Amino acid sequence: MSRKPKYFDRRFRLSLLHPKYWFTWLAILILVLFGLMPAWLRDPIACQLSKLVVRFANKPIHIVRANLMTCFPDKSAVEIETLIKANVENFVMILLAQSELLVKSTQNIRNRVKLSGFEHVEQAKAAGQPVIFIMPHVWGIEYAGLRLNIDLPMVSMAKAHKNGLFDWFNNRMRSSQGGNIYMREAGIRALLSELKQNNSFFYLPDEDLGPKNSVFAPFLGTTKATLPVVGRLAQAGNAQVMPVKIGYDKIKRHFDLTVMPALTPESMQGKENEAIALNKAVEQVILAYPEQYMWFLRVLKTRPPGEESIYNTKQHH
Repeated sequence: MSRKPKYFDRRFRLSLLHPKYWFTWLAILILVLFGLMPAWLRDPIACQLSKLVVRFANKPIHIVRANLMTCFPDKSAVEIETLIKANVENFVMILLAQSELLVKSTQNIRNRVKLSGFEHVEQAKAAGQPVIFIMPHVWGIEYAGLRLNIDLPMVSMAKAHKNGLFDWFNNRMRSSQGGNIYMREAGIRALLSELKQNNSFFYLPDEDLGPKNSVFAPFLGTTKATLPVVGRLAQAGNAQVMPVKIGYDKIKRHFDLTVMPALTPESMQGKENEAIALNKAVEQVILAYPEQYMWFLRVLKTRPPGEESIYNTKQHH
């Protein structure tokens, strides 16, 4: 055992009251007030605020535009700009709502997230197998995780936030249904031990973790570097791999969460095949709600040899 705890400490510490966090406390208070608000009141406010974000968040919008133009080469400039506006609108709407996951009841999560396809999970449970859920970075990811955690023992893994108070707040929220949140440093081994204890978790295969160990595979209108580790993890932990999609319906004011059928172990034999299967699963999830994916991430940072960065700024690493 390492001396550092492998998962985040959710306990309140007096150090979180330090003056350096006062501004963060104010931000949290505002988020909590929005979380307590009914969606019919909060959503229109979020839509108005999103217009400011589009106007002022130049750097992230530049990345969003580069990603969309590369992934959807057939879309016109007008369609791309419409998608950017919708993407920011969904981001603000879901961000302002998110504290409800901590400050409202479990029943509220059930009401806000309509779950379908859970029979696939039931089949895995009946076979005594945990599930690795494939979920790319979408705005509604916290809702998906906590809704599944109500009916299924789950753990999660997260990168520590630079702000200690925000870290505490976020991880309190993520673990509000009882699942431990591991630090990224705990690594694959920690997740494997959780699978062996029959705990399920989300795996986010869309992040670009650099060329080392990654494999290029087709992805939407381009190619993407993907790290193929899920197949081996599933095999070692006797787990099933199921893609999950979630989208916010702003007319009905709830999320639709769907667990899709498990990927076949054969489709993930060998690194190239697994990268193709993972990218296909991610595509399916994104295309269900393309306006609700975190397009501001540099998911196409690693390019095939000879291709220049699509972000074309001095900051790509």
